[in-house]
Amino acid sequence: MSLLPDINELLARARADLRMGVPVVLSDGLVVLAVETLTAERFENVCSLGPAPVVAITGWRAQTLKARAYDGDIARISLPKGATRTWVQSIADPAGDLDHPMKGPLMSLRDGPAGPHRAAIALIKDARLLPAAISVEIEDPTSFAAAHNLTLVSMAAIIKDGPPELLRTIHARLPMDVSDAGRLHIFRPDDGGEDHFAVEIGSPDRGVPVLTRLHSACFTGDVLGSAKCDCGPQLRTAMVQMGEEGAGVLLYLNQEGRGIGLANKMRAYSLQDQGFDTVEANHRLGFEDDERDFRIGAEILRSMGFSQIRLMTNNPRKVEMLSACGLDVVERVPLKVGETAQNRAYLATKAAKSGHLL
Repeated sequence: MSLLPDINELLARARADLRMGVPVVLSDGLVVLAVETLTAERFENVCSLGPAPVVAITGWRAQTLKARAYDGDIARISLPKGATRTWVQSIADPAGDLDHPMKGPLMSLRDGPAGPHRAAIALIKDARLLPAAISVEIEDPTSFAAAHNLTLVSMAAIIKDGPPELLRTIHARLPMDVSDAGRLHIFRPDDGGEDHFAVEIGSPDRGVPVLTRLHSACFTGDVLGSAKCDCGPQLRTAMVQMGEEGAGVLLYLNQEGRGIGLANKMRAYSLQDQGFDTVEANHRLGFEDDERDFRIGAEILRSMGFSQIRLMTNNPRKVEMLSACGLDVVERVPLKVGETAQNRAYLATKAAKSGHLL
């Protein structure tokens, strides 16, 4: 018998450590800290470990900083002599870019393996932090992790091809405004990530295409009624239409801010106040246009017995990804609601840069 944590549990622990500013050790020979949660004391400690520390950022953030991304999707920047923690954090956080645009010259590394740094950024993204890591190479990662009581994970464990396995935790009857016959299903990822929800309205026939909406969590729009997006009206309209038809499935996926998390979404909003559109803001933060994984939705639908859907969306990417996952999307049902004076430019950007059919 063993009570040792498995790899998913170790990864969950590593994400929590990074969020709290605790280093994580990669078995590939790297001590990693998230730049966002880097403390002054740990910055001094990491600088004293040996070779010059490296700051890894994504290709998008490197493009903003005019740094060479020799590794393509990431750039490894050598920490200059005399660099401070404030300087390192300015590399990760674009909040002050317009006030202090010159941070270089930034010396990007060409040689050596980039894989461990790429994995570090992926793990930090999963922790919903700014995608930037500061790291130092070490000779014996296993002994180092044990000596400092740090979580040890491997690059191979972090970089995975598919989404986590989802476990249906519980489901129960839930009468709602749109339908007395409602049921809420809770799905929990096996990697310790946030739960996802499926709202079943009526008693959908598994043998016919079901009206379906994949809705990404939007605290500001769904709960606070934000006028900066169309999420709240889309959520309510989809549920009303399902109620009127007597059957439907609404998946509420915890992928806030196109998968970057609420804090980073607010950072993007702050950049939009500086004049950048939603895609430009994501890129300046170091993220892709859209970091969501719609394969999660496909897995939930299949586990509930649905194979044919009528998808309520303006986003052709959702149709493509669900079709690629083996679902039969027999119809795309438009959902054009919620335009306001405050979100008109945002919707125009979604149409022009993300291909939304608005």
